[in-house]
Amino acid sequence: MINMPERIILASGSPIRRQLLENAGLTFDVEIARLDEDLIKTSLIAEGVYPRDIADALAEGKARKISLKHPDAMVIGCDQVISFKGQLISKSTSSDDAKRLLEQLQGERHRLLSAVVIYEGGEPKWRHIGEVKMTMRGLSAQYLSEYIDRNWHSVCDAVGCYKLEEEGVRLFSSIEGDYFNVLGLPLIPLLTYLTDRKIIAI
Repeated sequence: MINMPERIILASGSPIRRQLLENAGLTFDVEIARLDEDLIKTSLIAEGVYPRDIADALAEGKARKISLKHPDAMVIGCDQVISFKGQLISKSTSSDDAKRLLEQLQGERHRLLSAVVIYEGGEPKWRHIGEVKMTMRGLSAQYLSEYIDRNWHSVCDAVGCYKLEEEGVRLFSSIEGDYFNVLGLPLIPLLTYLTDRKIIAI
């Protein structure tokens, strides 16, 4: 049985995050938080902030913005970034940019960081950052080009230009960590928090 004593808002337009929460049996609203993410990232990078903390800051910014509009609700903010050789990797802006990124990542390991922050009444209440170590296979130039041509419409909004639930799973030789983190939501820690708070009952 699930008991929902508080209104929950997911501050994300991600279809997969929405699906994960729906599949877990939660009732919630969706309200997309509009932030200038590029400006925030540029500022934080200039200050020497680590990718892990940038993911956390972006998730918090989204949760805070919606929480200030709906102080009675529990707001879930999320963000996901890639750390590669200590540098932040952002979403590709074109298929050519995506090909260059995958050329960099192929044959190497990168860290996928998924942050979730909960706000209530305009104040942070809980946060978690999930980390997955992703080792990409060595890939031929022909396959990389064909992969992007086939999948660009789907992966253009995905950090790293891949989705494991789709053909992107073929790019990897090793994945160390929680699959839900790869999908962009540390689902098990989030559900544990909601259970401990008795927002959901089991």
